[in-house]
Amino acid sequence: MNIIQKLSSKNLFIFNLVLIGAIFGFSLAFLSFSCSTPKARAQEAPVVIPEDALATAEELQTVFHSVSEKLLPSVVELKTISVRRQQGPNFNGIPWEFFFGPRDRGPNNQEREYRSQGLGSGIIVRRRDNIYYALTNNHVVEEATEIKVATKDGKEYPAELVGKDERKDLAMVSFRTNDYYPLAVLGDSDRVAVGDWAIAIGNPLGEQFSFSVTLGIVSAVGRTGGPGGNINDFIQTDAPINQGNSGGPLVNIRGEVVGINTWIASNISGGGNVGLGFAIPINNTKRSIDEFIETGTTSYGWLGVSLMEPNREMIVGLGLENRRGALASQVFIGSPADNGGIRPGDFITHVNGREMRGVNPLQMVVGDLKPGDRATFTVIRDRQPRDIQVRIEARTEQAAADNRKLWPGVTVVPLTDEIRQNFQLNSNARGLFVAQVISGSPADIMGLRQGDRITSINGENINDIAAFYRVLRERTATELWFGILRGDSSLESPRFRK
Repeated sequence: MNIIQKLSSKNLFIFNLVLIGAIFGFSLAFLSFSCSTPKARAQEAPVVIPEDALATAEELQTVFHSVSEKLLPSVVELKTISVRRQQGPNFNGIPWEFFFGPRDRGPNNQEREYRSQGLGSGIIVRRRDNIYYALTNNHVVEEATEIKVATKDGKEYPAELVGKDERKDLAMVSFRTNDYYPLAVLGDSDRVAVGDWAIAIGNPLGEQFSFSVTLGIVSAVGRTGGPGGNINDFIQTDAPINQGNSGGPLVNIRGEVVGINTWIASNISGGGNVGLGFAIPINNTKRSIDEFIETGTTSYGWLGVSLMEPNREMIVGLGLENRRGALASQVFIGSPADNGGIRPGDFITHVNGREMRGVNPLQMVVGDLKPGDRATFTVIRDRQPRDIQVRIEARTEQAAADNRKLWPGVTVVPLTDEIRQNFQLNSNARGLFVAQVISGSPADIMGLRQGDRITSINGENINDIAAFYRVLRERTATELWFGILRGDSSLESPRFRK
């Protein structure tokens, strides 16, 4: 038998097959042993949690337990019913009358009553005899015709609205009982810092999740831009807050209330939590608490100016680079600001030495001043700082809404390439662009329109924004008129006498 025949024989094939199987089995056994060795060693030496780390974590956990136990009895669930009347459906007319003929219109036009339920949270902050007072948000109770308060121990009490403040979105309700409920301790929100622990307590998404406690940190402070024109400088937190948490407390690690949870920012349909919750700083509520209980309302100091944050061109034109504050674009005639000497174009940087970083902080500081208080306002005028003493008066809606006294009632901005392009103006177009004319104001009465360009005041040519406010301040003590360009026409407005 030659070599080819031997290699192709049946006996050699079987031998090779057995040899390959043995090699494969040995390799598999070796691999299995190699892989199982660390596991066996791990079982022999289990991971041990360090005792010092565990003790620290348990101490922190104990703090969270204690804060929850301390605050939950002071938190309430607010159940509201709102009643609204609406015209009932009218089945008369086309196509009803076309198919069925005329009908008596009376019953179909009757108003119908609709009842809707609401849910929110609150925190007990005061007690007088057997009356408890709970702080909450205005939007929780503002339309309620019936209010009930539910406590952590499962009891419910009828409640009454004590007072509300739409500007700060605050409200207070009261309920009577001889049962004992602890008062929440109010902290100092001025000491809240980014990175602090933040604990939110409330009643998210209905009774099924009532009296929930969630944990996070303070993400930011001094946030503005709340819904409905809310003027607070909010605390931002990533502690989960949802619908129903409104009015509940935001608490620090010491169990002190530092905020009232108010709104969330969300890109989820229906407004689900995405870690962007906002709370009213508790220091913004302390005066309101006293006023709600004593008078059932809140009062605000009134300066009598319309404020704005100037754009980049105005900042450069007025020499306000690297300055923080708010521009008094309009001043009410006869207001505290007018009587004290604040004029349109003054840039307010400080109140009583405290820096103002924008419109919202200035509004809050002025609002917290009491009628009769004298305050020092630091302003930038003609690029120079000066102090002006003003005696604050009480704010009334009537005075604040009287646009006939809003001087001058027009907001102007320097011409920019964007304005020239949008309004098809030549590159050499001159004047200051009228960005807004306030309805009912002197400027409106004189016939100014948005899109006009002001070229002169009382006959003196105006070349820039600084000149506009200077001439307005120095040349208009008794009367005012404007030279304007409207399209290709040069016009002079009627004269307005103070």
